[in-house]
Amino acid sequence: MCDTLCLVTQQGTFFAKNSDRPVDEPQVLHAVHGRPADCDNRTLPTQYIRIEDTGAQPCLISRPTWLWGAEHGINTHCVAIGNEKIYTRDDPYESRPALIGMDLVRLALERSTTGEEAVREIARLLDAYGQGGIADAHAAEPYWSSFLVADPHEAWIVETSGATWAAKRIYPSNAVAGACISNRITLTTDWDIASKDVAAGSDFDSWRSPDAPTAHADIRLNASHKFLDSLASQSRNTGVTERNMADILHTASSFAAHLRDHGTGPWGDPLSPTHQDTVPPPAYSLPDGTGVSICMHIRSYQTTAAAMITFLPVDDNQPALCWATLGSPCCSIFMPILPPYHVPGFMEREATWKRFDALRQRSEDDPGALEGIRAVLSPLEGSLWQEAADLGNSIPAWTAFHQSAASRVEDSLTSLGV
Repeated sequence: MCDTLCLVTQQGTFFAKNSDRPVDEPQVLHAVHGRPADCDNRTLPTQYIRIEDTGAQPCLISRPTWLWGAEHGINTHCVAIGNEKIYTRDDPYESRPALIGMDLVRLALERSTTGEEAVREIARLLDAYGQGGIADAHAAEPYWSSFLVADPHEAWIVETSGATWAAKRIYPSNAVAGACISNRITLTTDWDIASKDVAAGSDFDSWRSPDAPTAHADIRLNASHKFLDSLASQSRNTGVTERNMADILHTASSFAAHLRDHGTGPWGDPLSPTHQDTVPPPAYSLPDGTGVSICMHIRSYQTTAAAMITFLPVDDNQPALCWATLGSPCCSIFMPILPPYHVPGFMEREATWKRFDALRQRSEDDPGALEGIRAVLSPLEGSLWQEAADLGNSIPAWTAFHQSAASRVEDSLTSLGV
């Protein structure tokens, strides 16, 4: 389970994802350094198979520690991608090990310079190698993936069933355009390109498994659509003037509040650092989708293990911006990062993820505990956002900032007893 969404504006694209994974599965940030295409014709090891190595460009990815691939990430050309588990009429248990959705996210980031190139690369890889293999080690479960691909100018929804796929372009014909995906097929006849086995005019929803429940995804999709509609109506997102840092931060902080949604709406805006609006996680979940929220807390099964927000600017002279969490957004800090290389060291460590995850467990065991957690984390998060806003693309400034931030984050976690 995951939720991925974006808002494409005339000044750039906001992209965000909550990565929902099995409880107790660590997920960390990882900087992929560029490499040339292999001149010795050696092959590249992905999760289960080896493929041709066409080289890689720098990327920042969020990766479950047992996986080669990525749940989401951003590359040096301001392409961002996230994936979702979906269910179709094709049985993934019948497929041999091949590429899994997380492989495709990482490979497309390593090999593309635009969103459309990333879509074409996913399609090429599916045609060449297929899709298959365990993607959830806890449940020994294979599954198909959908993808939200974004660049500064547009976004794409890509949905797959094995090697079959369809894709829809999201482009702001007027001022803004929003898109979101979750754990179900969302395309019908509105796709723009597709694999050869999808006939012109076909309803891609016909690939959806009739036995797969969709309520858990529909509730979250409705919440994301409502959030995006609200953002699209705001003047700072519909104007044609140059977007300034204050507007970027305001919109990004709105995304952070949405990714903390526990079923009652956004809360925990980093630019309004107060713990008084804290909403505890849902106490239980039901098959009809009750208790399943954007910030996921399905006890002993699934939780939001990491999150990322990015701003992909149209202006080539403006750096991409990124804010990422380890662990559940409600019990963590959206750390400002300069992608793709400059990752604070503590966010690459599994031990840090486990400390934040211990706070998530505490908030589930004691509904009243989250207010005390946010009383410590929210003021720090707000300070970090404001400080990072003035750093531009100065590597020395970001290095000093992350050194200071690491110390303050460590002290906060220690004060919370984790």
